[in-house]
Amino acid sequence: MLITILVVDDSASDRLIIKNMLSEYCILTACDGVEAIRVLEEHDGINLLILDLNMPNMNGFQVLEHLREDERYRKLRTIILSNFDELDNEIKGLKLGAVDYVRKPIHMESLKARIDVHVALLRTQEALEQQLHHQSANFEMIFNQAPIGAAVSYCKDEIAWDSNKHFNINSAFEKLTGRTKEELMKLGWASITHPDDLEEDMRNYERLLAGEIDSYAMDKRFIRPDGSIVWVHMIVATMIIDEDHKYNHIALYKDITERKLLEKQLTESERSKSTLLSHLPGMAYRCRYDKDWTMQYVSCGCITLTGYTPENLIDNKDISFNELIAPEYRELLWNKWAQVLRNQQDFSYEYEIISAAGERKWVLELGQGVLNENGEIEALEGIIIDISDRKTFFAVSANHGSKDRFNLRL
Repeated sequence: MLITILVVDDSASDRLIIKNMLSEYCILTACDGVEAIRVLEEHDGINLLILDLNMPNMNGFQVLEHLREDERYRKLRTIILSNFDELDNEIKGLKLGAVDYVRKPIHMESLKARIDVHVALLRTQEALEQQLHHQSANFEMIFNQAPIGAAVSYCKDEIAWDSNKHFNINSAFEKLTGRTKEELMKLGWASITHPDDLEEDMRNYERLLAGEIDSYAMDKRFIRPDGSIVWVHMIVATMIIDEDHKYNHIALYKDITERKLLEKQLTESERSKSTLLSHLPGMAYRCRYDKDWTMQYVSCGCITLTGYTPENLIDNKDISFNELIAPEYRELLWNKWAQVLRNQQDFSYEYEIISAAGERKWVLELGQGVLNENGEIEALEGIIIDISDRKTFFAVSANHGSKDRFNLRL
């Protein structure tokens, strides 16, 4: 089954990074909702949609509403991209039909893990449909050989075998939980789920059984027999096996324990970096290598340094960084960067900027080029530090020195 994924994001760099990460699949891209609708109409068979919620022209919510109204996209699975503090937007997106979400800044391994789970679900569903319609053996082969855990009609509580004849567990799930198929059937998933994750899982599961939702996804923890914890990314989806059967659903589980540990380390690292940047007498940045120095990331220190917020500068929304540079330094700065990048050196240069209040400030910029896989310049990163006090000190010292020499001659 050829998997085709449409990535919709107004950030060209994010689209490129995601496309490279998912290179094993057929990847299409769009820069906003309008282009996304056009691509969907021009290409049949798009399986997954990675959709940024915050875009110009037509945002992610409008795209979701459009998809929900068109029967052609009933099987399209949508994963939304949201910012870390946009819980309400995530809930709204899920209610509009999205099946999963990933928060920005994107942790690429996390995104890849989620995509792999959804792809496995798509392939399993396709195999099941073939089995039901053509009596094919493909499902059993995929189910038993799948590298991720899978469970069909797995209930939260113990149910007798004769009451759940469609129950099935693959060997990968037995290995994941450290329990046999018979043990899992007897226990039910609620008793081996970590207590802190149980309420959310139960709430979603009851909605699935009631027909209020077709699927849900979440990260949760299983408790193994020895008391150890295994983190999984779980997707549970409706799968009609028998119209008279109560538990028409399938669940897929991917072990993400290692990724969770890395995320914890990354969070601690980001917290340390945030503390460091908050005490920086200036700002950190990432920008494109263009004449406007188009900012992609700016730390909050830019408010004190320039009088503008990060939002004012990012993507030149209200003003470009080039416009903040004193006019007499603009060409000099461009030529200096060109020289150091050509020689693959680090950048260091002092120049003046003009703040929002019209105040001239001396700054020291330290930076370097960021190269892509082809050795091409992808972006520039560095820090810009306010050195006005130092410049004033040396100017005053030099002035006093001149007066002392004048008095000495007298």
